[in-house]
Amino acid sequence: MDLILWRHAEAHDADAGQDDMERALTPKGQKQARRMADWLTSQLPDSTRILVSPALRTLQTVEPLKRKFKIVHELAPGADPEDVLMAANWPNGREPVLVVGHQPTLGQVAALLLSGHPQDWQIKKANAWWLVQREALDPYSLYLKGVMAPDLIVK
Repeated sequence: MDLILWRHAEAHDADAGQDDMERALTPKGQKQARRMADWLTSQLPDSTRILVSPALRTLQTVEPLKRKFKIVHELAPGADPEDVLMAANWPNGREPVLVVGHQPTLGQVAALLLSGHPQDWQIKKANAWWLVQREALDPYSLYLKGVMAPDLIVK
């Protein structure tokens, strides 16, 4: 199974009294999202399931991908890494899954899968980490296929 973890692009800081869920992307974040969406479009199989946090910044991040996606409330800021894995049906899913979410959760998911221990790994804004587990019941078949950052994508 392929699991792609895509952290939302750069967002504005919350204004006084503004709900964290309503934070929008900055102009730089919009550019980051477009660049990553272009790259992901060229890489993702058509069968990829896309799961997105309900936060405005994640919805704006996935929008340039121009694919159907499912809003999953269990992916909201502060989500538990185990909830992310359950929502993705890891490692038993048949199709690739793209999760668009937040730190520190996505870094915790990557750390848990790759090291076997809960740790706070950093996934930078708008970056995507692509993990693959060839055999569902064999954690030793897991590997990191790649990490991509929007500033590495050449147009």
